[in-house]
Amino acid sequence: MNPPPPAYRARYLPAMSVPEILDLPDKEWAPVIVPTGAIEQHGPHLPVAVDALMGEVWLTLSLPRLPPEATCYVAPPITIGKSNEHSGFPGTLMISRDSLRELLLAAARQLKRWGFGHVAVLNTHGGNRAVVHCTLEEIRSELGLRATFLQPGFQLGLSPQEAAYGFHANEAETAWLLAAAGSLVAMDRAVREYPARVEDRGELRPEFAPATFAWITQDISRSGIMGDAPAGTAAKGRAWLEHGAECYAQAIAAAASEARQRWAAARRPGP
Repeated sequence: MNPPPPAYRARYLPAMSVPEILDLPDKEWAPVIVPTGAIEQHGPHLPVAVDALMGEVWLTLSLPRLPPEATCYVAPPITIGKSNEHSGFPGTLMISRDSLRELLLAAARQLKRWGFGHVAVLNTHGGNRAVVHCTLEEIRSELGLRATFLQPGFQLGLSPQEAAYGFHANEAETAWLLAAAGSLVAMDRAVREYPARVEDRGELRPEFAPATFAWITQDISRSGIMGDAPAGTAAKGRAWLEHGAECYAQAIAAAASEARQRWAAARRPGP
């Protein structure tokens, strides 16, 4: 038996027929969400598909929370991302920044030809972020589409050390996976490893700082973990998934509402 479409099948473009896509009434403004993830090492305790899995998890949990007027659709995911920082570890697949850019542009061009006017990226891999930002600017300026980077703004209440230096295979990712797909997690292999301490002097850091430096994982971690993986629990994961789903639903609803208002304003007759 073939696997079923995702839980959000009614919004998932690949599950629709051509007539169904042609008949969608709100294509000019409704966001089409393009998930961008990664397949890369996540320490010895997590699967390499964490980022790709989390894109599906966020969509599955957040889309049912949308108000009825917040129409959106979901495009096929870009599963493999720009992960060259993890290239020294087995299990990492990667594409270049140029390939990621071209994939996003190609998706946007095709969506425009289908009659859609709004692309929204749901990104679950930090290494994609800079490329996505630049490419969305190209999509706006060259294709004339509305382009949104969905940024949910999680507030997980992490310790200062974890908030500053826990940025990969960390407490949050471990907790999320324990809650969402616990059978894929080997907690007996989880370790706590940080590239530095928060009390160290200076503001130059690998992530989340006014000044950052380029890094590859093997420069700053033996295990591939940057964070307190053993601190992640299924209970934390369930609470944080609920919080994250609410944040994503609010971000998607806001993007849809603003786009619909702008579309309606543009269609009103002038004075």
